[in-house]
Amino acid sequence: MIADLFPSLLEPNLLTVVVRTVLALICAGAIGYDRNLHGAAAGMRTHILVCLGAMLAMTTGQFAFMYYGTVDPTRIGAQVVSGIGFLGAGSIIITRGNRIQGLTTAAGLWASACIGLAIGIGFYEGAIVGSVAVYITERVLRRISKAIRPIEEKKDDEISG
Repeated sequence: MIADLFPSLLEPNLLTVVVRTVLALICAGAIGYDRNLHGAAAGMRTHILVCLGAMLAMTTGQFAFMYYGTVDPTRIGAQVVSGIGFLGAGSIIITRGNRIQGLTTAAGLWASACIGLAIGIGFYEGAIVGSVAVYITERVLRRISKAIRPIEEKKDDEISG
C-alpha cells in the first residue's frame, strides 16, 4: 500500500492535505472531463468540487479523531454519502418524451464523493482503482449502450407495430 511506503501520508498534515487534494483533482477531473465531452449536466468542475468536499470532510473527521480522540472519524463522511443524494437528485430530470436523464450524472457525483472519502481517509489505492473503474464504465459502457439502443428501439417498433 502507498501508506505503508509513506506512513506520513496517513497523518493529517500539510503534505498529506496537498497530496490528497492533488489526487482528488486528478481522479474526479478525469471522470468529470469525460462527462464534459458528452455535454452532461455535471462536468469536470462539479465532479472535482464534490470529490474535494468529500475528501476534506473525511480528512476533517480524521483530524478531529486524532486531536480530540472522542470523535468518530467516519461520522462526517457518512453525512456526505447521504447528503450527496440531494445534489444528485437535482441533476435528474424527466423530459417531454418521458425519458429520464441525469441518472449517470447523479451516479457519477455519488461515486466522486465516495472517491473523495477514500482519499480523505488515506485509502489511496481504493480511490485510484475506483476512479479508473468509474472512468472505464463511463467510456466503455456508453459505447455499448449506443450500440444496443438502436437494436432495442427496433425491437420496440416491431412489438408496437
